[in-house]
Amino acid sequence: MSMGGGVGLMASMKFSVVTEKTFCSIPEANLGYHPDCGLSYILPRLSGRLGEYLGLTGATLKGKEVVAAGLATHFVPSQKLFQLEKSLLSINNGEEDTIRSVIDEFSTNVQIDERSVLSKLSIIDDCFSRETVEEILDSFEAEAGKKGNDWIMPVLKSIKKASPIGLKITLRSIREGRTQTLSECLRKEFRITMNTLRTIISNDLYEGIRAAIIDKDKSPKWNPSTLDKVHDEQLDLIFKPFEEHDLELQIPINEEEYCRWEGKYESSSYCLRTK
Repeated sequence: MSMGGGVGLMASMKFSVVTEKTFCSIPEANLGYHPDCGLSYILPRLSGRLGEYLGLTGATLKGKEVVAAGLATHFVPSQKLFQLEKSLLSINNGEEDTIRSVIDEFSTNVQIDERSVLSKLSIIDDCFSRETVEEILDSFEAEAGKKGNDWIMPVLKSIKKASPIGLKITLRSIREGRTQTLSECLRKEFRITMNTLRTIISNDLYEGIRAAIIDKDKSPKWNPSTLDKVHDEQLDLIFKPFEEHDLELQIPINEEEYCRWEGKYESSSYCLRTK
């Protein structure tokens, strides 16, 4: 299981192995929060609008889907994990090619069936490319009424239960991340986190945690309560750089910032589509 920030940590590894028992999701908006740990950099670089879909819906990807989406590098059947671990411990060096060859020996190619959400990317790209959360919902709801789109209804239900402000922050952060560097995304995410914890405009994070984890009543009282009550001026306060530079996340200068996901989503057949 890998959820939220754990997905960001998993995706940034040189090698990340999943099995048929693996699942991952990014449910932050359901808690009144936002994708962090570099996810605002990763998500917009997945195939088409898959990043917006995962961030806004909190939908779950399983095993082979995680690899096909580009969030992990290898799929290894769980019964082979012990042998894989034993083989990795037996190698005498930590060279990348050596490690890759060992993992490749135990991994299998992934095939995604038509029931997978990754087979619905044309619908996702169309709906989740809309400008606002409201327009995305309207478009997605219209698709739900078409034959063969029964899979959409439970996803819609999940979005509509999420924090309105969490949804709008998430969409804006992912959209901005499409043109930002990794360092810029990390600074932005830190800013959003600090302003969220300080309840600059809402206490939705604390309410989301209460409803999901503490009282477990699954009935959060969001504030603002609806999407139309979340205004751009409020979002600006969350994203605004701190007046004191020392409060910003301090990241060592790297003149040649590299892509930590090279060879992952770029090589996935599901991620070679036009972005």
